[in-house]
Amino acid sequence: MSVRLRKWQNKAGKAEEAWQVDFMFHHPDGRQQRVVKFSPVQTRRGAEQYERELRAALLNGTFGKENSSEENRVTLAQFAPRFLTYSENNNKHSSVVTKRQLLEDHLLPFFGHMALSAIGPAEIEDFKAIMRKKKSAARARKEAPTKAALLKRGDVEPKSLSLKTINNVLSALSKLLALAEEQRVIPQAPRVRLFGKLPKPTFDFLTFGEAERLIDAAEPEWRTLLLVALKTGLRQGELIGLQWSDLDLTQGRLNVRRTVWRGVTDLPKGGRERTVDLPASAVDALKAHRHLRGRFVFCQEDGQPLTAGKMAQPLRRALHRAGISREEGRIGWHDLRHTYASHLAMRGIPLKVIQELMGHVTIEMTERYAHLSPDTRREAVGVLDRPSAPACDIRATRMEEVANHP
Repeated sequence: MSVRLRKWQNKAGKAEEAWQVDFMFHHPDGRQQRVVKFSPVQTRRGAEQYERELRAALLNGTFGKENSSEENRVTLAQFAPRFLTYSENNNKHSSVVTKRQLLEDHLLPFFGHMALSAIGPAEIEDFKAIMRKKKSAARARKEAPTKAALLKRGDVEPKSLSLKTINNVLSALSKLLALAEEQRVIPQAPRVRLFGKLPKPTFDFLTFGEAERLIDAAEPEWRTLLLVALKTGLRQGELIGLQWSDLDLTQGRLNVRRTVWRGVTDLPKGGRERTVDLPASAVDALKAHRHLRGRFVFCQEDGQPLTAGKMAQPLRRALHRAGISREEGRIGWHDLRHTYASHLAMRGIPLKVIQELMGHVTIEMTERYAHLSPDTRREAVGVLDRPSAPACDIRATRMEEVANHP
């Protein structure tokens, strides 16, 4: 077999590599023909199989006469494992899980049988039209329960997929096609147009009174966890990954260094650590929470980290005991994070400070809480009418500056 992993640098200086077939074929009439092609499937085994197919085509006299090239035969379902491998090498575990779910729930059912080269603007628009009619229940039951049965069981009736969710699916499709182009499986990836002008995402949060009732109603072994979630705004994975070495209870600070999700430890969302100051109530609760079960602050009886599944029921029980409910659905752990940011905004804390405490990469993520402090701007301009110290003599100030900086 004459296959090799070719490595080079692109124009931007970035290292690239791809499996290539390079062999000399001897025709029966004595002619020699060199064949150099990139493999449509970027693995050693795929390249070896591709060489066998090329040699067979040369022997049969069909080489170069195909109605469609070898590359055009690769379907999205066949390329999906390569896409996930690339994601595992370059993305966080949670992102890989999300992409795998988007593939299974949406992309493979529609595009799986299609050759990548056959996916164009028309097919993508057809997919978008179907997605807009799709329900949020990704894995629909064969015998869907009636609305009455859903309400009796306490479930929320499935709604249509949000445009944001559809955009997430389209983004995954765009990245998959771009990777196929990069690995020379298709000559050019089609443009995937996302839905624009999306409505601002809605969120739920607890009022100040509801937050206090939730902590009071929590079971003793879960009370500190709920309080820390409400007083720090940590994500669920960050709470799970919190270790005693991350705490400085003397200074009242907490360092967010990792997140643990589905058993995999990674950097916090955004790829960077952050420091969160603790209020006195959280410091006192954590001091009283000290245990000898291992390095994790919140853990199971054997010292192992908590899981999202084990954290679900304690929160629901506390909400039930506190008499907190929502018609739209259940309050989850991420809503406690929204509660933290909402309470800060309602207390008039600047959005830039909230951004740093929440670990948001951009201020746009934080601006969703701006409407919760409607009086902040009014109070800001109100200082213009307050009695103040004697007016500053601007002319004298300027003369003094000139004297100090001749």
